[in-house]
Amino acid sequence: MRIIFFFLVLLTARAGMCQESLSQVVDQFAGENGFSGVVLVATDGKVDVLKAVGLSDRETGKAMHTDSKFRIASMTKVFTAVLIMKLVDENKLALDKPISAYFPEYVGDGKDKVTLHHLLTYSSGIENTADPLGMKSYQTLLTLDEYIARYCSGPLVFVPGSESRYGNTEYILLQKIIEKVSGRSFEDNLAEHILGPLQLRNTGMYKGKNSPQGEVNSYVWDDSLKTLTPDEPYLPEMYFGSGGMYSTAEDLLAFDQGLFGGKLLSPESTARLLIIHPELGYTAYGFWGSEGWGTFSEKFYYRTGGILGSTSNWIHTIDSKKTILILSNSNQTNLFELSEALYLMGTKEKTLTGSGNID
Repeated sequence: MRIIFFFLVLLTARAGMCQESLSQVVDQFAGENGFSGVVLVATDGKVDVLKAVGLSDRETGKAMHTDSKFRIASMTKVFTAVLIMKLVDENKLALDKPISAYFPEYVGDGKDKVTLHHLLTYSSGIENTADPLGMKSYQTLLTLDEYIARYCSGPLVFVPGSESRYGNTEYILLQKIIEKVSGRSFEDNLAEHILGPLQLRNTGMYKGKNSPQGEVNSYVWDDSLKTLTPDEPYLPEMYFGSGGMYSTAEDLLAFDQGLFGGKLLSPESTARLLIIHPELGYTAYGFWGSEGWGTFSEKFYYRTGGILGSTSNWIHTIDSKKTILILSNSNQTNLFELSEALYLMGTKEKTLTGSGNID
């Protein structure tokens, strides 16, 4: 009985040490690098640390909270990829079929040449006409069809599948295909296949002028002036399936565990989504993947997000089953460096504490 009690006390102490060390890393980046946001680190789905630092509204001085909602930008692409693979599971889509098979009204040059696989890996070759315009395409309210006609129907600038050039065009087209094939809105598909099953109550698509309650304000860092200013106005819903969602750190952990734990898709579709394609910039579907890079000494997947001051980073390691989620309301801090520091500290603590066996 005493051995069991001692073992429980030891485990609690070690958990406290790990949490304190990770918390100190966050504080360091807040103090030295201006980090403002929420950090969540988990091992096999169990939270090691969940911490909020900084201000969610600099004008009023409102503090950041662990349940604050953020514009997750291109993290949205993972949700879109899952919905595509769900339709694959239902035998309603085939990844080697062209756009025209599911969206016959599409008028772009890639109609019969670009497959769903090309869209999922940014290798469509469709000219990206929105990004060179800066924020302009995201500041005028358009329907999905209007946006596709204006910004996603250009000529092919390279042979589909020959290379990967990152952009939003492909995932906006994927939203249209999801809606066409399912006969329902993207939001309805999202609610039925992801938000409902995983009980993600603080995640959704932007729609209309009303921001979700508890959403943070975002700020852009000017390194030359050393100042933060509010984001210029834009309509987040104009990013559609490429970046039009909001969420919280805890909801994203549940999504992470649902996806990597095989709760959302068949084993075959989960594996297909996670295939890494070195020939296409190491893309997976919605993610990028690596066998190890920087301080990460194992295979991992990562997904970044960034629209002006709304920045985010999501990492999932395979062997150690670490999930690192960072949501920030400014672009002042290098979030991948913060992720590396958290990973290094987490693996260091594991080495120092050992296996926990008592003879």
